[in-house]
Order: sequence, then C-alpha cells, then structure tokens
Amino acid sequence: MHANLRTMMLFFVLIVLFGIIGWVVGTYFFGDWMLGSLVFLGIAAAINIVSYFYSSKIVLWSYRAKIVTPAEAPRLHKIVQDICLKADMPMPKLAIVKTATPNAFATGRNKNNAVVAVTTSLLDILSDDEIKGVLSHEMAHVKDKDILIMSVAATIAGAISFAARMLWWNAMFGRSRDGNAWLLLIVAITVPIAALLLQLGISRGREYKADYEGSMIIQRPLSLARALEKLEDANKKRPIDRGNPASSSLFIVNPFRGQGIFNIFSTHPPIKERVRRLENLAQETGFLR
Repeated sequence: MHANLRTMMLFFVLIVLFGIIGWVVGTYFFGDWMLGSLVFLGIAAAINIVSYFYSSKIVLWSYRAKIVTPAEAPRLHKIVQDICLKADMPMPKLAIVKTATPNAFATGRNKNNAVVAVTTSLLDILSDDEIKGVLSHEMAHVKDKDILIMSVAATIAGAISFAARMLWWNAMFGRSRDGNAWLLLIVAITVPIAALLLQLGISRGREYKADYEGSMIIQRPLSLARALEKLEDANKKRPIDRGNPASSSLFIVNPFRGQGIFNIFSTHPPIKERVRRLENLAQETGFLR
C-alpha cells in the first residue's frame, strides 16, 4: 500500500510539472496556455497508445528475443509454471535472448499478454533457486502492471523534455513575448530534471516492490538476493551490446553501464540496498532461503 501511494504521489507531481511546462509553452508559442497544454497532452496520449499496444513487440524485436516452447526450454517453463501456480497467475509467453550478458525482463500490457524473457547466460550462471527468484520478481512486475506504469511515466517525462527543448531554443535564439528569456531558460533546465528524477523514483519504487512481492510468492528472498549479486557483477563486466538504454527499466538489473555521476540517474536502486532489504525480509519472515 505504501509503495502504491508513493507511486501515485510521484505521478501527481509529474502531471503538475507537465501542466507547468504546457502552460509556459502555450503562453510563449501559441498565446494560449490551454492550447499548449492540450497539444502536449495529445502528443503524450498518442505515444501512450502506441506504447500500450506495441511496446512488447518492439522490445522483443530490439533484443532479438525468440519465443520458446516447453519442448525447446523445459527447465525455464517448469520454473515459471511453478511460480504461476503459487501466484495464481496465467502462464506468460517465454522468450530467450542470446547474449553473454545475464539478465531478464518482462513486457506486455497485462498478465494475459505478458512475455518474460531471459538471456542464455542467465540460465548458465544461476541455479534453479536463483532463477526462480529472478522470474518471481518479473512475474510480480506483470501482476502489478508495472510495464504499463513505467511506459506512462516515461511518456510524460519525454513530453516534458521535448517541450523544454523548445523553450530552450526559443530563449536562446527567439524573442519571448515579455523578454523573459531567463525565465524560459530556468524552466527549460529545471523542470525536465525534476521530471526525470520523479520518473526514476517511480521506477526504483517498483523495483523494491517487485523484489518484495516476488520473494513472498516463492518464500525465498535470499535466492533473489544471491541472484542479484551475481547479475550485478556480471553486467558490470559485460554490459549488453544491443537495444536501447531507454528500456533499461525493464530489466532486473541495469544492463547499460554509466560511469560516475550518471549512476545517479540509474533506473534501478543500488543492488546493495536491494540485497540488504531482502536479507532483512528473510530474517523477519523466517524464509531463510
């Protein structure tokens, strides 16, 4: 409940920021703040509709993921079937990505259209219990419709960034109606940063929630903790060589590695903190596996 309320509050602030940037764009470009807000709201809605229906196909294509049958991947299907029985969820489609970077992600607009994908190297380096921990985390994302939530958050943040870019160029090279170029620059710089941080706050909050719910489904928080440590180490050594960094929030650990200050803007919370919380959960519940 606390995680859901926090997400709703972050979304509310994102929408407020969207309204601010729409008001400024409308005032300085259209002479009508309401028209500007409606234009960018329409753009965001169009992108959301496309994302809702086609994002899973785009993601699977970009990572060259292949849907596999029970005959092709019996170990994977058996593990996910066990998770679905415990979580009372329908069986998703399963896919495998051929890459030396061990990772996993879920996509799809709801539990009836979900696809859970793992990389070949994840199957190689993790035990069955650790794989179960990873996939229970992904099934928790499916259950909570996190893919849809993150798509909407990313769309709103993207629309804000696009509008801010317009303000930036207008302030630098155009003529504002009241000569308030500095005001435009301040809004163009600060609002997108705030939107990005809120988007990351939503993403990180959903990761913590999926860690908790996934661990409770299989009652093995330490299996997920050990898997996260292995995946974090492997992804640092060998980042993924395909796909788009914009999709990093889909993965259980960030497969794209930034350095220094860029780690502040990671879509994932620190692995050490995730492991600490899982270890505390194991102690609190007595699920010491």
